Amino acid sequence: MANKGKKYQDALKQIDREKLYNANEAIELVKKTATANFDESVELAARLGVDPKKADQQIRGAVVLPNGTGKTQTVLVFAKGEKAKEAEAAGADFVGEEDMINKVTQGWLDFDVVVATPDMMAQVGKLGRVLGPKGLMPNPKTGTVTFEVERAVTEIKAGKVEYRVDKSGNIHVPIGKASFDQDKLVENFQTMMDTLMKVKPAAAKGTYLKNVSLAATMGPGLKVNVSSYKQ
Repeated sequence: MANKGKKYQDALKQIDREKLYNANEAIELVKKTATANFDESVELAARLGVDPKKADQQIRGAVVLPNGTGKTQTVLVFAKGEKAKEAEAAGADFVGEEDMINKVTQGWLDFDVVVATPDMMAQVGKLGRVLGPKGLMPNPKTGTVTFEVERAVTEIKAGKVEYRVDKSGNIHVPIGKASFDQDKLVENFQTMMDTLMKVKPAAAKGTYLKNVSLAATMGPGLKVNVSSYKQ
């Protein structure tokens, strides 16, 4: 702990690292311990009882949080013709075909989310080495490979977040900002938890939801009591 700053140490004194807090208590404390000089994100971390090495236990998807994330996502859409016009009308920040593909190939990455229509994927696939390592490659599982570009862009702008289990069986996802009202963060938390339970793989054995914690960007983590969720 010697390398932690004074604000972190002060925040740590306000919580019990061993206690299982209910969602309301945890979020209230996360808001109190978010003392950085910027609006910190509230992050949910969940450890799941799955084996990501097995194809039938990989968890990946996206969900629209009812109160958004507090961050405006910059959206790039690869589409042509009417679908390109549809993307522009929906509020996409950048829309294009080969011109945008060439721009990304040259190192341009000023965007947060990429959407592509299926007929563009043969060309977009060439960007795998650039977009893949950064988690930006369009994927049908997250709704970013679709002909419904208007819906995709609208949902992303409204607060859609992607989640993906890592190789250790963990998921990390933002559920809002520390400046959000308490009830809005609680609602976002419940939406995320409901989503994780719905995507439980049939092949997962034993305890599925092992533990969940909440923390502000620069603050300590608090363990959350999730016994009310079906195991």
